[in-house]
Amino acid sequence: MSGKHYKGHEVSCCIKYFIFGFNIIFWLLGVAFLGIGLWAWSEKGVLSNISSITDLGGFDPVWLFLVVGGVMFILGFAGCIGALRENTFLLKFFSVFLGIIFFLELTAGILAFVFKDWIKDQLNFFINNNIRAYRDDIDLQNLIDFTQEYWECCGAFGADDWNLNIYFNCTDLNPSREKCGVPFSCCTKDPAEDVINTQCGYDVRAKTDSEQKTFIYVKGCVPQFEKWLQDNLTVVAGIFIGIALLQIFGICLSQNLVSDIEAVRASCLFT
Repeated sequence: MSGKHYKGHEVSCCIKYFIFGFNIIFWLLGVAFLGIGLWAWSEKGVLSNISSITDLGGFDPVWLFLVVGGVMFILGFAGCIGALRENTFLLKFFSVFLGIIFFLELTAGILAFVFKDWIKDQLNFFINNNIRAYRDDIDLQNLIDFTQEYWECCGAFGADDWNLNIYFNCTDLNPSREKCGVPFSCCTKDPAEDVINTQCGYDVRAKTDSEQKTFIYVKGCVPQFEKWLQDNLTVVAGIFIGIALLQIFGICLSQNLVSDIEAVRASCLFT
């Protein structure tokens, strides 16, 4: 027996340290996202008054950083420590969690394709709900302004959607100087102007439809988003396919590493 050499299973160092290196970057990005989200809430005083989280009528963009950062943190931690310590529980958790995310993305994509009209209605409801809360949160305000400037749109389906906001509606009881106006992000841009005119939307909806076209974007953000999606369908599809392939690759690698670790441990029991 002493003259024979039995070669047992070995854990692949390439797979182990590739998963470790990839996930430590992922984990650090998650920490950064969480840090940005918590810093934004601290600046707005949310951390000192937790109940104010529910006060905002619209969507708080900080939630994006916190949710995405939280998922990245958990996945990165499980993959990083699981690979480094050869912990099969954390590696299995990593692959299952990644699989659930992949399944949810796939389900969401199929449902969005099948129920396009319902998605459009929900997007319309979402935008109009945030129009109402435009002045309630600076991050939400910046997000709406960025969206309207990027897609050259105004409101969900048109500038008149801003009647939903108490500062911009055209009612006789509205004392605001912004009455019957729109935010500056709805205004068409003059390349010759270096400074943004934040008052360019004042009283613009009191003008005729033909006059409005000279000063503001008259198309809504929902149809403009649909147009952008159609124009960039190849790029968007490529990004989603790339993300899906990365997730499948991560699941396969982690399962391969789990199999190697379990094979090594099993061989140790019989030697």
